[in-house]
Amino acid sequence: MKKLLLAASACALMAGAAAAEDVKIGILIGFTGPIESLTSHMANAAEAAMAEVNASGKAKNTYTSVRGDSTCVDAAAATAAAERMITAEGVKGIVGADCSGVTRAVLTNVAMPNGIVMVSPSATSPALTNDPDNGLFFRTAPSDAREGEVMADILTEKGVKSIALTYSNSDYGKGLAEAIANAFTAKGGTVTINAAHDDGKADYSAEVAALAAAGGDILVVAGYLDQGGKGIIQASLDTGAFTTFGLPGGMVGDSLPAAIGPGLDGSYGQVAQSDSAGAAILAEMGKANDPAYDATSPYTMESYDAAALIMLAMEASGSTDSNVYKEKIMEIANGPADGSGVKILPGELGKALELIAAGTAIDYDGASGVTLIGPGESAGRYKQFEVKGGKYETVQFR
Repeated sequence: MKKLLLAASACALMAGAAAAEDVKIGILIGFTGPIESLTSHMANAAEAAMAEVNASGKAKNTYTSVRGDSTCVDAAAATAAAERMITAEGVKGIVGADCSGVTRAVLTNVAMPNGIVMVSPSATSPALTNDPDNGLFFRTAPSDAREGEVMADILTEKGVKSIALTYSNSDYGKGLAEAIANAFTAKGGTVTINAAHDDGKADYSAEVAALAAAGGDILVVAGYLDQGGKGIIQASLDTGAFTTFGLPGGMVGDSLPAAIGPGLDGSYGQVAQSDSAGAAILAEMGKANDPAYDATSPYTMESYDAAALIMLAMEASGSTDSNVYKEKIMEIANGPADGSGVKILPGELGKALELIAAGTAIDYDGASGVTLIGPGESAGRYKQFEVKGGKYETVQFR
């Protein structure tokens, strides 16, 4: 009889194992390249969400990550990494990509042909709003169309009448520079020059000379903090061309003031970040449970949320097929139109799974105050900051 019970137990365990699925989720971000100082925090936060779901014991599936290096700027490398994730590793969804140009390449050449959902925590180009995506692309960071308006407001409030503007020669830089220029001129400001710079150069003296010749009350640098943007700022300070800089989101991270030093003090700008209740919770979770990630680092909250949305949509739909669970992402993110969904914050993914299993609607707010609008992109909030003593000090949220 004991043998029969053991056999029955074994069969039951095998049946349970068969019902569950070990689901791989890709994390495709620039572990090398112009934002590499940010991406370890982003990846660790996405993996923290997976660990939270697994530890809850409430999910039908178990979730593991597969990391891939988008490089942020090399479309061929990002495409190859995404193809490996899908064909060799069998991922069922991708957190990423990170930078806008590689995101467009992966979406068009890999995700759409293979029918794989992508949720980007940081690709912000306005062009992505209208790009074809077969309903597979979402983002937890807001479009740069909104950031342009926010930066124009900040510049105007500070009494800036004219700006010199330089941008990374990339999809991200071009889209953001256009948004800033359009919004600032609409408010009566003057853009004296709007010039691209290439990343990876050793010498930016020629670019800075052109910017200085055009003049302006401030130099706005729509670039990358670990690449050309940093080089432009250093060359400007070395020559005395500019002493104050406008810093959009791609220029925000601890590595920039560490590299530039006191010369960056007094510069200011904005970065996509929330002041929601969930933001504070995730920051505390990071300090208490996993010092490997800093939830206040740019796009870290959005990375946790991107992973959470993918997993909750899979669980709600009962499927790991992107063409099935993609239909649940907006529903999970926004809740019912009547506002009856139960709010879900970081640390409550197990609770969310219980509610989903019970047929109760949820409204996933997460760490970044997630609300998806239009074609699956974040409405977004921005933190306005000023650099003081080598730190990005918060002024307010917008």
